[in-house]
Amino acid sequence: MGTVRHMRVLIAPDKFAGTLTARQAAEAIAEGWRRTAPTDELELVPVADGGPGSLDALPASLDGELLPLTVQGPLGEPVPAAVLRVGGAAYVEAAQACGLHLVPADRRDPTRTTTYGVGELVLAAVVAGARRIVVGMGGSGTNDGGAGMLAALGARATDAAGDATAALAQGGGALGAITAVDLAVPRQRLAGVQLVAATDVDNPLLGLRGATGGYGPQKGATPEQVMALEGALERYAAAVGRRPDGKDPAVALGAGAAGGLGYALLALGAERAPGIESVLATLGLADRIAAADLVVTGEGCFDWQSLRGKVVAGVAAAAQGQGRPALVLAGRVEVDAREYAPHGISGALGVVDDLQARGRREQEAFERPAGALADLAARAARTWSGPA
Repeated sequence: MGTVRHMRVLIAPDKFAGTLTARQAAEAIAEGWRRTAPTDELELVPVADGGPGSLDALPASLDGELLPLTVQGPLGEPVPAAVLRVGGAAYVEAAQACGLHLVPADRRDPTRTTTYGVGELVLAAVVAGARRIVVGMGGSGTNDGGAGMLAALGARATDAAGDATAALAQGGGALGAITAVDLAVPRQRLAGVQLVAATDVDNPLLGLRGATGGYGPQKGATPEQVMALEGALERYAAAVGRRPDGKDPAVALGAGAAGGLGYALLALGAERAPGIESVLATLGLADRIAAADLVVTGEGCFDWQSLRGKVVAGVAAAAQGQGRPALVLAGRVEVDAREYAPHGISGALGVVDDLQARGRREQEAFERPAGALADLAARAARTWSGPA
């Protein structure tokens, strides 16, 4: 008789956009895997890249506390949000307060949307006693250079007529007349706090690759608004000026993230860290991988973008660093082994391909996403686990 291998499998997927959260995906993979390899030791670690959905993934893998809040949304309306507190650290997902998903398609106007609620989340983290605050960026519906966030933290502004503080919270289109921005109060409130801007976007604030030129149109900006916003952010950056250390945050990597929210964080002295690396470090993934024999990750569509700073690439790189094989289970696989193998990925299987190979309808991937993913995981386990 053959012996049975008791493998230790770390299951660390991203969300399957539109169908499964990261936690649901991890549970589906685990359910299917156990059908084939019931004696394997499975550890489930849902992962996100610091953008939308990050706070849904992190509490499942950390001994932390979610602090529910109501903050101002991108259009000024109240929206539910939360701060995740883990010891002396706190995690903020900017998209909860300024995400594009909070702006109806017929109301998308980045000249008016604000990051004010992000500042409320940061301030709540400070009040809760956090000494390190990580702000995850991505999926924003704003283009205000983080001015709204600065306003919520107590920044003041002036224009040719006098006080213009209110303009900071009125969207990017209101910033063009500002002549000076005073950050004394925000810096005082954040004294002794380590601020981290977590983003995989390295764009500067201005220019063709900047916040407006690179992302304004997808947030609803017309060509005319793109030009107006670019000019407004240029004047706003001049009003904010350089940091006390003499550095210009406008040209720093990541300043253009989340419509320039990265710029405001960097102006306050934040350090930039890649979003996925920040999340993986928070989860202690390196140690978890070291204790595993196999790492299984995944996402909805495994394509060329996945290999450039997304969850799958980050998890695979961490596995490669520990000498562990990484398997990708995805809704669709649109890259081949020649493209993904150099990234430390040993194999990739897709739900849609699996359904088609078995003569099933592709639509099942959307009608029963958890079940279809579990079926794929069960078949994958036959190759990667089971009798030796």
